[in-house]
Amino acid sequence: MAETEYKKYKDPRQRLGVRIKDLMTRMTLAEKIGQMTQIERSVASTEVTKKYMIGSVPAQKASTKAWIDMANGFQKGSLSTRLGIPMIHGIDAVHGHNNAYKATIFPQNVGMGATRSVEIQGEEGATRVTVKTPRLSRR
Repeated sequence: MAETEYKKYKDPRQRLGVRIKDLMTRMTLAEKIGQMTQIERSVASTEVTKKYMIGSVPAQKASTKAWIDMANGFQKGSLSTRLGIPMIHGIDAVHGHNNAYKATIFPQNVGMGATRSVEIQGEEGATRVTVKTPRLSRR
């Protein structure tokens, strides 16, 4: 049985800086470009995320189950690459969790001002709305 190579970047016991340096020295130019790329959802697939080592795909409007299945498929492609770097599945939570069917759409500046609520308009309120709404859609 072949012995697997130790990879510092995959070791959570290592300091973050050590993990980043190890990963960056292992990455090819193509892998670095892929990781900095967010492709349009309409051209994304498990095969594309694997072949081009894509770093991010934005969310789309879908039911929660369809959205999770889609993200898991893309992640499967990303994790099967040479370095196994997870993909980031982007959402635009700052403007409201508008990519999940029936989720809250809350345009940050206009929407918070329209509430006429000092609590929501404050930094803590904005953070709470931005963080809590996407979490609720997981249920």
